[in-house]
Amino acid sequence: MTASMVIVDARMAVVTDLGRARGPQFGLPVNGALDQSSARIANILTGNDENAPLIEVTAFDFACTADTDILIAVTGAEMTLRVDGVVRSMWEPVPVSAGQTVRLTNMTAGVRSYLAVRGAFDVPRLLGSCAPDTVIGFGTMLSAGMHVALARPTASPVNPFFGVSLFHLGVPRPAFGGTAVIEVTDGPDIAEFAGTADRLFENTFRVTPKSNHIGLRMTGELPVRLHTAEMISRGVPVGAIEVPPGDELLVLHRGRGVTAGYPVLGVVTSSSLDTLGQIRPGQSVAFRKVDVDQASRTTRSQRAILDTLRERVTTVFSCLAADDPAAIRLERSPPC
Repeated sequence: MTASMVIVDARMAVVTDLGRARGPQFGLPVNGALDQSSARIANILTGNDENAPLIEVTAFDFACTADTDILIAVTGAEMTLRVDGVVRSMWEPVPVSAGQTVRLTNMTAGVRSYLAVRGAFDVPRLLGSCAPDTVIGFGTMLSAGMHVALARPTASPVNPFFGVSLFHLGVPRPAFGGTAVIEVTDGPDIAEFAGTADRLFENTFRVTPKSNHIGLRMTGELPVRLHTAEMISRGVPVGAIEVPPGDELLVLHRGRGVTAGYPVLGVVTSSSLDTLGQIRPGQSVAFRKVDVDQASRTTRSQRAILDTLRERVTTVFSCLAADDPAAIRLERSPPC
């Protein structure tokens, strides 16, 4: 019998991964987790591959229960995590026994949380990814009563007593809320805004409620394009900052179409895209200019931090014999 997770409460939650890398060559957006760093960390903390399917919870509460013992980790937006009513910590491995209810409530900062299960989920894939695509109607959107199959559930190597974690893993935890600082490199059409391009870096912008996974719309003192001639549609990267006609700035995110015809003033760096994935409507954004070398150094530094975290988790799980049923039964024995 296949082990599964039963969804108890899900008003805006999906099963996703890091996205459809092969999508753009077929005209599909990459999609995937909007906060890639938090999604990677959740999977790392459970011993999964970083691209394993996990649950992205947006804005609202979420609850589920499994019919087998599991190990979970919750990262991303700040929420209260409870296992059968007992508050547990985010950003670390948490054991859950069969039949216990995992509940996420009261999102206080950020807008997306990520729940990974050791062994991951068994869900349909398209071009190698389970990332939902609303345009073609693909993906696993969750609702109360659904059963989601667990691909390879593995019992927990964590001591479940007293709610005390065995880990001090040094997990990098981002801060959410306040004015978000977003790093930007020059875009291919920056010359189109000569004389006003610096407005992007001299002012703050406010995110509007019309924002979604396709792009964030922002109001503020906008750069002004010198010419009004139409542009031929061409390939456009994730993170492109466009200035369409009107009173809004548009920052494209992972659900964007692969082509567009508006001038691209700048491109958000990959690390700052994660920050944008946690921005709430009404929140302020300040852009900071960096060059490509700076952006590359930041990306390499963050990658090194995640590699170190992966090594720590692998070492701890190996020492605890995480996949040895006898060792797990021994650890679950009550203390003397």
